[in-house]
Amino acid sequence: MEFLAGGRAEVRITRADVGKRVSVRRLTGDGEGAPAFTDAVGVLTSWDEGVLSITRRDGTSVRIEESALVAAKVVPPARPRRKVPAAGTRELQEVAARGWPAIEAERLGEWTLRAAGGFTRRANSVLPLGDPGLPLDAALERVEQWYAERGLPAVIVVATGRADTDEELAAELERRGWDAERHTRVRISALAPLADLPASPPPGSAGITLSREPGADWLALYNRTGDSGGPTADALKVLTGGPSVWFATVRAADGGTAAIGRLVVDGRWAGFAALEVAEDARRQGLATLVTAALAERALDEGASAAYLQVEADNAGALALYDRLGFTDHHGYHYRRARPGGRR
Repeated sequence: MEFLAGGRAEVRITRADVGKRVSVRRLTGDGEGAPAFTDAVGVLTSWDEGVLSITRRDGTSVRIEESALVAAKVVPPARPRRKVPAAGTRELQEVAARGWPAIEAERLGEWTLRAAGGFTRRANSVLPLGDPGLPLDAALERVEQWYAERGLPAVIVVATGRADTDEELAAELERRGWDAERHTRVRISALAPLADLPASPPPGSAGITLSREPGADWLALYNRTGDSGGPTADALKVLTGGPSVWFATVRAADGGTAAIGRLVVDGRWAGFAALEVAEDARRQGLATLVTAALAERALDEGASAAYLQVEADNAGALALYDRLGFTDHHGYHYRRARPGGRR
């Protein structure tokens, strides 16, 4: 990593560079002997109260005291790839879990038990990425107990449709009486073509804004927080959780909210979710507008690939994502423990 210009190290980033990909060098020695340095490259996700937070390509974060900075600079984005990315199912499962994080998680071998007060199946289900470390019946008994303690149904998300998915586990759960529900497709695309989509705000609208937090208008159109009095604290924690999260809002000409979307950037992956268009603002290209704006932001942060999840029976959304260039990668569905189901 080269920081020196004219033989002198420089810190060439400011708080205005939050959201950009940066390269930093910090002092990590104890002051005895030769100084020790550590380098980090990633997206500068925050700079608050003298502490920088940098999210690396693998999704891990590092916190750096401003006083420890020796050198830093913004890294120009790499030339974006336009091919559909190659990816294994486990990689996408892990990325998606970080992008829609549970509030509480507990390991059971290579399974992760997740809970978030009941807000969304994704954040309140078991993610089975290998061996639970127990015979299956004992593992399922532990799963049911864990969720019962939290007043939640016992649910396991099962990936299907590829050689590296969980077909065997799905069959075993079906044999034990666990019901299948909410079949979903995981779709992927190269990111650069999404940013190039032809899109412009409709006449008279106030355009599109991106923010780090969902405003009241964003939440009103999303309307999936499960509380008519407003979003729960658990819902907000899930929505704002993730390595680098952005919320897009399109204002209508009358001041209302015409469309929204959510983006989470995690290394090379950009996850799109919560794409909603108000009923009276449909067929104006707003879904494309939101997708393009979020894709451009993700490119700026160094991502190159896109993913999203869409329920298999949502014909309208599937058609939209076909037009945008997304293709199927794998599927998943949930298996819910049936009261009195056999083991």
